[in-house]
Amino acid sequence: MKNKIFNFLNLSTQKKIVKAICDFDTIIIHRHQRPDPDAYGSQLGLANIIKASFPKKHVYAVGKQYSSFDWLGSTDEIDDDVYKNALVIVCDTANQPRVDDSRYTQGKMMIKIDHHPNDDQFGDIMWVDPKASSTSELIYELYESSHKLKINAEAGRLLYAGIVGDTGRFKYPATSANTFRVASKLAELDFSTSKVNTIESSIDLPMARLAAYVYENLNIETSGAAYLVLTEEILKQYHLEDESTSAVVPLPGNIDQVVSWAIFVQQKDGSYRIRLRSKGPAINGLAKEFGGGGHALASGAVAKDDDEIKSVISKLNEIAADYKGDN
Repeated sequence: MKNKIFNFLNLSTQKKIVKAICDFDTIIIHRHQRPDPDAYGSQLGLANIIKASFPKKHVYAVGKQYSSFDWLGSTDEIDDDVYKNALVIVCDTANQPRVDDSRYTQGKMMIKIDHHPNDDQFGDIMWVDPKASSTSELIYELYESSHKLKINAEAGRLLYAGIVGDTGRFKYPATSANTFRVASKLAELDFSTSKVNTIESSIDLPMARLAAYVYENLNIETSGAAYLVLTEEILKQYHLEDESTSAVVPLPGNIDQVVSWAIFVQQKDGSYRIRLRSKGPAINGLAKEFGGGGHALASGAVAKDDDEIKSVISKLNEIAADYKGDN
């Protein structure tokens, strides 16, 4: 083994995944809709590892391409018949409705690799570790588990970007000693960690102005719950779309008085995407009530209308108040 530090409970699953990768000539990798750096990093990082390890295999990464993530790489466009006799690997996706590209069920075998709570169990092989900081961290552990797998600098850059993104620059509670170990190993490869950090931290002028709007208009309750509604009209004022709003989601957490928060982003159909975050109280139960889910401290959901927005705010206020009372 390349490293003696790994979870023995996961070893048999890792061996099964590596065996499946060895057995199939065509491998198609999916990730979740509305991707973040970990979705791209784990998907494209795994694709690069497989290509470096088995140059003759046909490896594809599919899903909608977003220009804001062009710096990480691009996805592939493939025909339906490519799925015949293919191995499908779904990365960083908690539940099936969130898988980008509905053809993920058309392969011969499916593997799920994820770090979200395993509420929706799918795939012939599942490797789900909610304690991991990111799926990118798990992909590196998969590489470590077998001498058959090779890693290159590009895979390292992608996995490092995924880890940096999902840990909030190593700030979130899921960041562990193993996270730092993996990041250190990746940093030994030939790419610039500082360049990745700079890109992930940088924002353009419209985003900077939206950040100012968030701080100026954030509603903060005495309980420590906070919320903000971003309508289509507001986003148009700043020449931004929903996919660009992820950069402002962590901002309320920088305020001492804020314990948990929700940012509502209006969609083209009039509904609202809800981005829920917390510094302490679990908010994924609330997310599930409104058609979503995720981590205890970082989840997403959907509000159909203003009444549901009010309901989410009320429940979030209760969660924050209970947490404040217990502490």
